[in-house]
Order: sequence, then C-alpha cells, then structure tokens
Amino acid sequence: MKYLVAVMLVLGLSMSARAEVRSELVEYWHGDTVLEGYLAWDDSGDGQRPGVVVFHDWMGEGPFDRDVVRKLAGMGYIALAADVYGKGVRPKDQKEAAQQAGIYRGDRGLMRARANSALTLLLENDLTDKNRVAATGYCFGGGVALELARSGAPLAGVVSFHGNLDTPDPKDAGNIKGKILVLHGADDPLVPPEQVSAFIAEMRSADVDWQMVHYGGAVHAFTNPGAGNDNSRGAAFNEGADRRSWQAMRSFFGEIFD
Repeated sequence: MKYLVAVMLVLGLSMSARAEVRSELVEYWHGDTVLEGYLAWDDSGDGQRPGVVVFHDWMGEGPFDRDVVRKLAGMGYIALAADVYGKGVRPKDQKEAAQQAGIYRGDRGLMRARANSALTLLLENDLTDKNRVAATGYCFGGGVALELARSGAPLAGVVSFHGNLDTPDPKDAGNIKGKILVLHGADDPLVPPEQVSAFIAEMRSADVDWQMVHYGGAVHAFTNPGAGNDNSRGAAFNEGADRRSWQAMRSFFGEIFD
C-alpha cells in the first residue's frame, strides 16, 4: 500500500512538472488590417476553460500585457493579449501613443470593431468555454473593454484597471450583458470626478450589475511599475493598489465564472 501511494505521488508530481503555461503570437484580422496578439494557456488539460481578453494601454500590446495573460493562464484561463492598433504599430513615445489612442477614442465604432475581432478569435479557440468569457484592460484598454461591453458583446464580465470611463452615447449601456468591475485610482487626474459621476449615472440608468473600487492615494496607471512613483505627474505605480486590484479581479472572476 505504501508502495502504491509512493508511485501515485511520483506520477502526480511528474504530471505536474509536465504541465506548463504555453503561449504563442497569433495573427488575426479586422477587415484588411492585420492584428497581432499573444495567446496563453495552461496545457495541463484539453478541456474548455474560461477565456479572458486583455486590452493594452495607449503604448500598444507588449510585455506588460503578455505578463498579465501568462498569469491568467496560470490561474486556469485561456487569455489573449489583444492588439487594437495593428501589427507592428507600437508607439515609440507618449506623443505617438496619444495620437494612436486618439484615433480610436474619436471613433468608438472602430474601437468596438477591433475589440470584437479579438473576442471572436478567442471564442473560436477550442479551449475556450464560450459561455464564460470576460474582458479586461488597462488605461486606454480599460476603456476599450467597457466599449466592447457597451457593444452588446457576449461577456460574462468586464474589469477596467484605471481605465477611461467616458462614452459618446451612455444609452449604449443598455446593451451590456455581463457584470462590470471598475478599479480606479481615487486621485486619478486623467479620469476626473465628473467622468466618474457620469459613468455611475450611466450604469444606474441601464440597471447594470456594476461595482467600483476607489484606491486612496492612487493615480492613473497604478498597476504599472514603469510609471514611476511620482503622483504629481498624474500617473504612478502604487504597490498596494496594484496588489489589491489584482485580488479584486480574481474574486470577480471567481463570481462570474462559477
């Protein structure tokens, strides 16, 4: 009996050792525009699992988003770091980033179409449980995730990390099918109180199942270590808000994917 238990333990450890997070670059299209995302999943099983689309900040898809999707894959999800701008379109500085983000913030139809292209790619993957899919995003990407929800996409939920909350037509909130979680820096000058108030009114008017967490002392980009630590610049990393917001997302996913 002891021998059998030992063998089972060795086999279990061996199987665990072989299971790991896999990832790959994936090309997909919106019309004639080629987009390039980054897909990650845990290869420990062939069964379907919840899917999460992650939308990048205004600098475009890159290392930060890829790290996020690998973490999500390690939690048992299949996750896609989406590309809103197009393959090879990666701003080299904040001026170019503002220019690129402005294209989509000025054309919400285009923003939603690019976001839906990513969602379609994830839904078509054999590993994705099509009834359990969410979207999340950071800064510009938080706004993209919310616009995807406003488009009526089949999402169980959306999480916005220090994202833009404004929208040209608040009535579109009536199209939202899932739950909404907004994780917001209480001192964020780029998403001012007026925008927050308008968002709350929008959610209430559409009777959306929503919640919003304000992190005291946090400004824009509080999850990004590359943002530095000077709050006076309006964007800065905040270790406490970063840790707490990640845990809030995990709890939210546990609720919507249950």
